[in-house]
Amino acid sequence: MPSTNLGQREERRLDRSSKLLLKAAHEAWEGAGWAGSENLPLVLGTTSGGMAMGQSFFRQATEHPCSKRGQPTRIVQYQAQIQALQVQTAFGFSGPITIIGNACASGANAIGHAWSLVRNGQTDRALAGGYDALSQLVFAGFDSLQALSPTHCRPFDAARDGLSLGEGAAMVALESLESASNRGAEILAELSGYGAATDCHHLTQPHPDGEAAMRSMQNACAAAAVEAKEVGYVNAHGTGTPLNDGAEAAAINRWAGLAVTDLRVSSTKASIGHLLGAAGAVEAVVCVMALREGWLPPTITIEKPDPLCRFQLVRAPVDARCQYVLSNSFGFGGANASLIFRRWA
Repeated sequence: MPSTNLGQREERRLDRSSKLLLKAAHEAWEGAGWAGSENLPLVLGTTSGGMAMGQSFFRQATEHPCSKRGQPTRIVQYQAQIQALQVQTAFGFSGPITIIGNACASGANAIGHAWSLVRNGQTDRALAGGYDALSQLVFAGFDSLQALSPTHCRPFDAARDGLSLGEGAAMVALESLESASNRGAEILAELSGYGAATDCHHLTQPHPDGEAAMRSMQNACAAAAVEAKEVGYVNAHGTGTPLNDGAEAAAINRWAGLAVTDLRVSSTKASIGHLLGAAGAVEAVVCVMALREGWLPPTITIEKPDPLCRFQLVRAPVDARCQYVLSNSFGFGGANASLIFRRWA
């Protein structure tokens, strides 16, 4: 664990998701060079929070109903708001907490919501991101939906057969340009646009034409005041499931229009798995890395590209200097979110 204000007893009580979150928050906090604050918004996206603690509580309650050992801790640590409070305690700040739980778009929407707070002048700074850890319940849920690949995750492959689950966390420190400039902070990139849209087609299946996904990308472009042709790379949601990738490919084709043949697209889920509530946040950080370091991450598992993809699939690491990149995150329940980042010269 990184050095924080948490005591040893508090650290011993942390579950895996909390540890992932705190490590990511520590990197963002140290990188930003922030000090404690009394009004610093914290926005987190997650799908299951401390689900492992909930599972342990249930297992002990059913197998050993007379034993209460550790149960109060599991009840407390299970709650996502407790994990948010732990972040505030760890780094000595306070302020409003917002927890967004709209499936696999949670992390991206958390960052987008924090961006809106800064952009609208409600705060100069905000800490935001997403986190999730693997659990038996999550695995069983995706298995029951027959969404897991029995082979390996192959986003945008013609023979794709499902996703692979992963876990992780990513946090970003968002700050207004005026505030960052006044204190001489290092600016990694500009988050210039955020768009969201709801797909009412089906609880777990996207509209075949990707209607909401396309609107999400269009809304992000409108917020950033850029056209699709100015975006050099898209980090796709790209889960590797037949329905998602087909709908997203259709949405990207329509959104990019005549510029689609020059657009480069990849899904990093082929390498790190689907991180659920953390996916959008981790992929946002990947986009910032791509902008700063001048390379594009590949989809390493493609064998035969789906003919629906009219764009260029990045299948090997490639050097590229983009001005704008876009990250897509789509979730069950119809949540769609897109973030646009601009390279900071």
